Amino acid sequence: MRLLALLAAALLLTLCARSASPLMIAVEPDPAFRAQQQQYPRVRDAYALHEANLHALLRRNGIQAGRLELYLRAFKVGRRLEAWGREQGTGEFVLLRTYALAGTSGSLGPKHQAGDKQVPEGFYMINRFNPASNYHLSLGLDYPNAADLRHAAPDPGGDIFIHGSNVTVGCLPITDAGIRELYVLAVEARSAGQTDIAVHIFPFEMTAENLARRVASPHLGFWQGLVAGYQYFEDHHQLPTMHVDAHGAYAVE
Repeated sequence: MRLLALLAAALLLTLCARSASPLMIAVEPDPAFRAQQQQYPRVRDAYALHEANLHALLRRNGIQAGRLELYLRAFKVGRRLEAWGREQGTGEFVLLRTYALAGTSGSLGPKHQAGDKQVPEGFYMINRFNPASNYHLSLGLDYPNAADLRHAAPDPGGDIFIHGSNVTVGCLPITDAGIRELYVLAVEARSAGQTDIAVHIFPFEMTAENLARRVASPHLGFWQGLVAGYQYFEDHHQLPTMHVDAHGAYAVE
């Protein structure tokens, strides 16, 4: 009887220890996605040019290519797109690459309607890969999202991409050379099982000083709604979980 009691106690302690551990969300790799993308000549060329160097870059930062989690962050002022990475669900994101925006259009402030040539501002996801783009290669964003639809005109427009070349009417061009490298990183992350690749677009670094310089802007209220998501990443180098409230404003969960 005493032996049974000891075994029961040990089992209870084991179960309690397991329940106290953080839950790990299983991520299913999808190597078929890489194979499907590599059917296209431009993607094969991009891999031939960049795969070895990018895998070495990931190793230097302690990231296995087969476990890459990718995050993209863009700033209009400073004209740059940052690529951050980490191993899936572990540790802080580290800066892997910075790409100069090779062209701009519109001005500071969010996009509201088709044809306004504005680059959106807000929190987005990559929702499509285009291996045969008119701009070499491109990664599509899920604009308009719920926040955009709350405030946009009846026709908010769409088809916002990170792409090659140096021309734009609302997209984020990083040259053909830049998109080849970034496209490989994005395909690797998607093949590793990352179905949601976040892309956060800001007008500038969302500091109190930068906002104070633009206190007279009609966009100030909108920009203040971007601060919490921006600051969360600055503080933790982890991605915030964003949602859109009943008023169409962004909030960190």
